[in-house]
Amino acid sequence: MIHLIWVALICIGFVFAAAQGNIEVVTKAAFDGAATGVTVCFGLISVLVFWMGMMKLAEDGGLLQKISKLLAPLVAFLFPDVPRNHPAMGYILSNMSANLLGLGNAATPMGIKAMQELQSLNPDKQTATPAMCTLLALNTASITLIPTTLIAIRLNYHSANPTEIVGTTLVATAIATFAAIAADRWYRSRELRRPPASPPSTSSLPPQKTQAPQGIPFSASSPATPSVSSPAVPRSGMTAAKGRDTTWKG
Repeated sequence: MIHLIWVALICIGFVFAAAQGNIEVVTKAAFDGAATGVTVCFGLISVLVFWMGMMKLAEDGGLLQKISKLLAPLVAFLFPDVPRNHPAMGYILSNMSANLLGLGNAATPMGIKAMQELQSLNPDKQTATPAMCTLLALNTASITLIPTTLIAIRLNYHSANPTEIVGTTLVATAIATFAAIAADRWYRSRELRRPPASPPSTSSLPPQKTQAPQGIPFSASSPATPSVSSPAVPRSGMTAAKGRDTTWKG
C-alpha cells in the first residue's frame, strides 16, 4: 500500500509540473534529492558504526542482559499469552533494549525474529495474534533514551547543539509508548468481552441424502426404508386366502 501512495505522489507531481510548464524543476529536485540522500547516508555511517560498536560492547559486557532482566516483568505483563521460556521473549527483550538506546537498525532484525517466533505460536497463520499486535505497537512507539539517528542527522547538518533534543525526544516517545500500551490493553479487553461465535444451527445445514444399498430399491412412501418383495408362494394345494382346493383335477 505504501508503494502505491509514493507512486501516486510522484505521478501527481509530474502531472502538475507538466501542466504548469515546470517539468525541469521536478527533474532538478529529483537529482538534488538523490545527491542529498547519498551525502546524508555517508554522514550517518560513522555515527551508526560508533553506536553499533557501543552496543556490541554493552552486549559483551552484560549491560543488555541487565536491561533485559529489568524489563522482564514488564514484558511478561505485556505479553501474557507468550510462555516465559519461549525464544520470542529473548528477541522481544533485545528489540526493546535496542530501541531504548535509539539503535533502530539493530532493533529491526530482533523485531523480525520475534515476529517469526510469535508466528510459530499462532494457531491461525492468516491473522495476527494479540502478542504480535502488541510488539508492533511497542516497536513503532518505543521509549528512546538516546535518539542516535536524529543526533547523527543534526551533526551532519552542522547543528550548534545536536543533543538538545534528548529531553523532548524522551518525553514524546514516553507519551507515545503509554498511548500504544493503553490502546493495546483496550483492544485486548474488548476482544475478551466479545462473545464467542455460535456454531451453525442444524436447520441451516443442507439435507443429507441417504444412499440405498446396491440391489435394494427404495419405495416412494418411505425413502429411508428399502422395500423388499415377499417370496413367491408355490401355487399348489389350497390357497390361504380362499380356503378352497385349487388343484386341477383331470
